Amino acid sequence: MLPSGKMFQNVLFLFILFLGPSNAQRNEEALLSEKVGQMMEWATKHSVIRMNGDMFEHLVMASPRNYSVVILFTALRPQRQCKFCRQAADELQVLANSWRYSSTFTNNVFFATMDVDEASDVFKILNLNSATTFLHFPSKGKPSQADSFDPQVRGYKAEQLAGWVADRTNVHIHVVRHPNYARTVLLVFFLAVICGLAYLQGHNFEFLFKKNFWAICALGFVLLMTSGQMWNHIRGATYVYKNPKTGHLRYIHPGTRAQFVAETHIVGLCNAAVTIGIVVLCEAATSDLEFGKRKLMCLAGISLVILFFGGLLSVFTVKYRH
Repeated sequence: MLPSGKMFQNVLFLFILFLGPSNAQRNEEALLSEKVGQMMEWATKHSVIRMNGDMFEHLVMASPRNYSVVILFTALRPQRQCKFCRQAADELQVLANSWRYSSTFTNNVFFATMDVDEASDVFKILNLNSATTFLHFPSKGKPSQADSFDPQVRGYKAEQLAGWVADRTNVHIHVVRHPNYARTVLLVFFLAVICGLAYLQGHNFEFLFKKNFWAICALGFVLLMTSGQMWNHIRGATYVYKNPKTGHLRYIHPGTRAQFVAETHIVGLCNAAVTIGIVVLCEAATSDLEFGKRKLMCLAGISLVILFFGGLLSVFTVKYRH
């Protein structure tokens, strides 16, 4: 009969042997760790991974896999002449960059592209007839109908893609666009040309030393910034939203984190009108005009303030409800 200490060691060994991880489980964990590490390495270097058929088979279709993959199936070669493909790829790049450089970046979802000229067999297997289709491959199971996103029908903006990705993966991505200074550079160049021509013609530049000129410039800058136009200039927002089913136009974005360009124009106009109304009221109180004219100025200023400040409240009320 074995001593009690020796018997305890044998029982403990058998317990570890039967309940411990098997070689198959350890191999599966090692393979999964290798795949996740490879995807993270590629995603760190390039936010959008360019896949071929072999990579797709090994990293997307084969198990084990605990991450989701969003793939744009496209045709980017010049001979294909697919302008829409390039636009969709650019928007995917914006979304992937926003995810890659966010503070919440994890290995829950990766973004990739597959070109029809590099992986035609994959297109045939998936029965893809369009070269601009987004597919989401979930971490478990096969893609469903909701995992397909057709940008030609639903739009291809990064913000729209982010909403779809959030629905499919529960990963919320705040889209951040790089500033586009092309229009600003053109405006500066245009103003420089005008000033140069005016200087050559001997025009007087005394207006540069007048307080009213700089006051108007400062006021215009404040109105531009408070309207949100610079924010939309950076994000590349659309002018208005047109419902593809009803054709109804929406000028006010139904949310507090975004706005349309038309909305910024409405807000800017209301702010400008309220400002003019206040200026008119101040002028009516301090000017040396006749009483009747000052009274009319006072009524005009009050009307502008009440009417357009009410318009601002209406815009904010619409956004607050959503």
